[in-house]
Amino acid sequence: MFNNKSWNRKLACMAIALGIANSRVQADEGMWLFNAVPKAQLKETYGFEPTQEWLDHLMLSSVRFNSGGSASFVSSNGLVLTNHHVASDTLYKLSTPENNYNEDGFLAKSLEQEIKTPDLELNQLISIEDVTAKVNASVKPGLSPQEASKARQAAMATIEKESLDKTGLRSDVVTLYGGGRYHLYRYKQYTDVRLVWAPEASAAFFGGDADNFEYPRYNLDVTLFRVYENGKPAKIEHFLKMDPTGAKEGDLVFVSGNPGRTRRIFTKDAIEFQRDVSMPRVMNLLRRKEILLQQFGLKGPEQKRRAKDDLFGIQNSRKAYTGMLLGIQDPGFVEAKAKEEAELKKAIAANPKLANLADAWDTVRDVQKKRAEWLNKSVSLRSQVYSIAESLVLMAKEDTKPSAERLRAFRDSGRDSLLLSLFSEAPLYDDLERTTLADELSRLIDDRGGNDPIVIKALAGKNPRERATEIIAATKLFSVEERKKLASAGLAAIEKSTDPLIVLARDMESEYRRIYEATDGLDEQERQAYAKITEAKFAALGDKLYPDATFTLRFAYGAVRGYESNGQTIPSSTTLGGAFEHEKRHLSEGDWVLPKSWKDSASKMKLDTPFNFVCTADIIGGNSGSPVVSRDGAMVGIIFDGNIESLPADFYFSDKVGRAVSVHIAAVLESLRSIYDASHLADEMGR
Repeated sequence: MFNNKSWNRKLACMAIALGIANSRVQADEGMWLFNAVPKAQLKETYGFEPTQEWLDHLMLSSVRFNSGGSASFVSSNGLVLTNHHVASDTLYKLSTPENNYNEDGFLAKSLEQEIKTPDLELNQLISIEDVTAKVNASVKPGLSPQEASKARQAAMATIEKESLDKTGLRSDVVTLYGGGRYHLYRYKQYTDVRLVWAPEASAAFFGGDADNFEYPRYNLDVTLFRVYENGKPAKIEHFLKMDPTGAKEGDLVFVSGNPGRTRRIFTKDAIEFQRDVSMPRVMNLLRRKEILLQQFGLKGPEQKRRAKDDLFGIQNSRKAYTGMLLGIQDPGFVEAKAKEEAELKKAIAANPKLANLADAWDTVRDVQKKRAEWLNKSVSLRSQVYSIAESLVLMAKEDTKPSAERLRAFRDSGRDSLLLSLFSEAPLYDDLERTTLADELSRLIDDRGGNDPIVIKALAGKNPRERATEIIAATKLFSVEERKKLASAGLAAIEKSTDPLIVLARDMESEYRRIYEATDGLDEQERQAYAKITEAKFAALGDKLYPDATFTLRFAYGAVRGYESNGQTIPSSTTLGGAFEHEKRHLSEGDWVLPKSWKDSASKMKLDTPFNFVCTADIIGGNSGSPVVSRDGAMVGIIFDGNIESLPADFYFSDKVGRAVSVHIAAVLESLRSIYDASHLADEMGR
C-alpha cells in the first residue's frame, strides 16, 4: 500500500535491457508531464489520441493532498475521493479515545455533520510554465556550488513570488530531470476541507500488513472529503463522471496523480551508493522506529491508538524499501545501467558539440563519496513537537532576510502552507512525544558519538530518557496559542525564550545550517551534472523522455491486465464476494476479519460487483488516491497500491508482472448504497 509518509521476493522480471538501443520507454512506461503527454506513442500503441480539452479536464479534476497523496473531484459540490490510507493522517488527528474515526469509520448524513480538518491542504493544478531559461540565467560562470545554489534558489523564489502576487495562486518552481528543466506549477489551494465518509479500517486495510503489496486484494481503501469556500461547499467546474461498468480485462485506462519520487535518472555510482550506504541505513532506522512504536503501543489501548498511524507508515515504508533494495541488489540491474552509460558516453564522444557533457558521470560519482561523510550528521530530531520548535527557530531568523534569500520552506510563496502546519490544532500526545524524543536523542549519540559537542549540549548532563522527560514536561509548545505568540514576536522572542524545546533547537541551529550549506552544495553539483546527462539523453533519444517523479501531477496509462506469478495465472480483478471467501480462507482471524457492517449487509450486496483490479500503468508512492479513468474520461477506479513485483519501480519500470492496484469504482458506489446507508453520496458522485 503506497503511503503519505514515505514506502520481497526475487523478481523474475529483473533482467531489463537498458542499453541505448533499447532505452526508449517500454509500451506503458512513463510518468508524463501534462504539458508533454506522448500522444503519438499512445495512438501508435492503443489507437487513442487524447484531445487537449480531454487532458485539461483530467488535470483540473485532479487533486493533491499536502499530507502526501492524490485524489480527484467527483462532484460539482466539492466532493473529493481519495484513499483511506491517504486520509488516515487526518482521521487520526480528528479521532479521540471516544470516537476513533480511523478504526470505526465515519459518515456525515448532512453537510452540517461534516467535520472540519485541522491542517489539510488540497491543491488543484491550474497551469504549468517552463521557466528553465530564467532559472539557469541566474547561475553565472565561475560560481562555487554554494554560490550557484543560492543564486538558483533566489531566482526560483523571485519567480514564485511574482507569480503569487500576479495570480493569487500557490506557485512552485519544480526541478525536473534532476536539474535539466524547471517548470512553474500554479495551484489553487483549498484549506477548508471537511471529512464526509470513511469506511472502517478493517475494510480499507483488510488483510493488514501481510496482504500489503500483494495481489489479489479485497480493500475498500477510499474516503470522501469535501472542499469549502467562504463557509459553503465549493462549486467545482471540472470533476469526474462515474463509469461503474468500466475497468474490464484489456481496457485502456489512464492515471492522473502525484507520484512522490523516482530515481530512474540515477547513474550507476548513485545507485551503488543507495544500495550499499543510504538505503541500508534507512532500513535500520525504519526497523528501529517500528520496534519503538510497537513497544509503546503495548502500554495500553490508548497508547496503541496514538501510535498506530505512525506505526502503519513505518511498517509500510519498511516493506516498500525492502522490495526496492532487493531490486537494486540484483547484479544484472547494475550491469545494465553500466552498459547504458557506456553507450551514452560513446554517443557523446562521437559528437564534438556534446563534449562538455562528458564529465557529468564523474561529478555524480564524486558527490556520492562526499555524501557518505554527511549521512550520520543530521541534527533534525524526528519528533513532531521538536519539529515545531525547529521551524519556529529557523523561521525567526529567515524572516529577517528578503524572501528570495531564505531557505525554501520559509519563502513568502509558501507561507500559508507553513503556517497551516505550524499552527495545526491536531493533537500532540506528551507520552508519545517523550518516547520519540528520547529515542532521537539516543540516535544522535549513535550517529555522532557521546563526546560530540552537539550531543553533550543536547543532553545537558542527562541520559536521553531523562532529558526527554525534562524537556516535554516543561515545554509550552503543545499549545497552539504559545506557538502563535512566539512566531508573531519574531527573532527577539526566540532568542530570549527559555522554553526547553526552543533552547534545544537554538543549540542545534548553527550545526543545522552548516550541514544544510554543505549538502546543498552537493545537491547543486548533482543538479548541474544531471542537467548535462539530461541533455545527452535528449540528444541521443529525442523527446521520448519523461522526468523522475517530483510529487507533481503526472499522466500515466496502461491496460487492465492479469499476469503470471509463481506459475499461477492471476486474474485482473476480484469481487466483493471474494472478500468473504478470503476471510474464510484465513479462518476469520487477525487482520482477516471483515467489519460487522459487511456481515450485516451481505444479503443485500451485489457480491459479483468488481472490487479491486490491476493495470500496467506506471505508478509509485504518492499516486495513492489517483483517479483511474477510461477513454471517455470517466472514473473507473482509484489507485491504492502496487503489487510486490512493482516495488523496484523507484529505479526502473517493467510491466511484465508489475501492476498498479485499484479499487473499482463500482465497489465504491455499491458499498455506499448497500453497506453504509450513504446512497445520497453515491447519487452525488459524478453529478
